[in-house]
Amino acid sequence: MQAHVFIGLGSNLDDPRGQLRRAIDAIAAIRGVHLRATSSFYASAPVGYDDQPDFVNAVVEVVTELPPAALLERLQQIEQTQGRQRSFRNAPRTLDLDLLLYGDHRQADPDLTLPHPRCHQRAFVLLPLKEIAPDCVIPGKGAVAALVVGCRDQAVARMVD
Repeated sequence: MQAHVFIGLGSNLDDPRGQLRRAIDAIAAIRGVHLRATSSFYASAPVGYDDQPDFVNAVVEVVTELPPAALLERLQQIEQTQGRQRSFRNAPRTLDLDLLLYGDHRQADPDLTLPHPRCHQRAFVLLPLKEIAPDCVIPGKGAVAALVVGCRDQAVARMVD
């Protein structure tokens, strides 16, 4: 059974726009994953650790039959290939790929929580998600269009090429 999946992308090191472009290409190349939509890129201030460069963020929609854990494993391989190092929580990074939504699936395991536990609180996720899926609903949280209103105080701006 195919699932509609949304993946959040973020980078603030080593050519962030280039990092996201390469990640999108790598996601599209995963066997059993079909890229359906890609948001614009958005600039956002860091969250949790302020002494670092601003981030570039985006969201992609894919359709896949891969189970969530297998897809997460492939996303983490892409992060590693692009030089991701996990030095401390909210550290600067070359690439961060977050499995945001996997259809209506809910999961709470040590390795994976779906929907992503903070996606409904972050404008850098909600704005690009609303761009590509304006009617999207985050299970247990509500409609993205309504949730984004609660994030107006967060500094996020759509980037132009």
